[in-house]
Amino acid sequence: MVVWDSEQYLRFKDERTQPSRDLAMQLPPDDGTVTRVLDIGCGPGNSTAVLRERYPQAEILGVDNSPEMIEAARKAHPDIDFALCDVSNPEELGSLPGDFDVVFSNACIQWVPNHVQLIPELLARLKQGGMLAVQTPMNYEEPIHRIIAEVVHSPEYVDRLPQQREFYNLTPPDYWELLRKHAAHFRMWKTSYMHTLPSHEAIMDWYRGTGLRPYLQALPDDESRAIFEAKIFAQVCEAYPTQSDGSVIFPFPRFFFTAVR
Repeated sequence: MVVWDSEQYLRFKDERTQPSRDLAMQLPPDDGTVTRVLDIGCGPGNSTAVLRERYPQAEILGVDNSPEMIEAARKAHPDIDFALCDVSNPEELGSLPGDFDVVFSNACIQWVPNHVQLIPELLARLKQGGMLAVQTPMNYEEPIHRIIAEVVHSPEYVDRLPQQREFYNLTPPDYWELLRKHAAHFRMWKTSYMHTLPSHEAIMDWYRGTGLRPYLQALPDDESRAIFEAKIFAQVCEAYPTQSDGSVIFPFPRFFFTAVR
């Protein structure tokens, strides 16, 4: 199981939180009808805080399977309720109430397998007419992902690092069919965020909090981790050109949908 680091994750808080703000703008208005909100995969609470801004009077619950993230969220946002819950476990997900007006999930479901079962279960947490709102990264064709995959599957690491699929997203057409079957109506869209990062090292720092983390944890010591990172960093420097001031444009495509039960 991946052990998450809230400090590492929040080094790019503004960039990581912007998609949740954009998704929250698609939620129902704060007209008094939204009283219970659930944030799936709340992490350190940055997305849950966006929901609190959207619905100041609502009862909001943030859940995550990481004790480290829940601890950080409770410290940062004492006005919001947080609880441990592993939504990849059907029993734990099914134990959550089914009376929420909004179920929200920002950059979480890519880590959860079996979306054919997951999405209907998330919709089942809603009241009739409630809204599910999801954002998940879809940046697998970006250079950083291709570079990581090439190194992980290289002869040097194929027997040393986990080779199973770490990301479980379906394709947009698959989500279309799934939502058509289970939702009253839905919308889907995709946005590429063009982040400006100060250096190539910043790209590495970003991924130490997400996509690199399972592999770094699997390596036995700091030296082997440094060698692994160096191989990736050399290719990152080639794949992402610098701008006139030395900064780097870091494209990050994300997929969104909202669905009404």
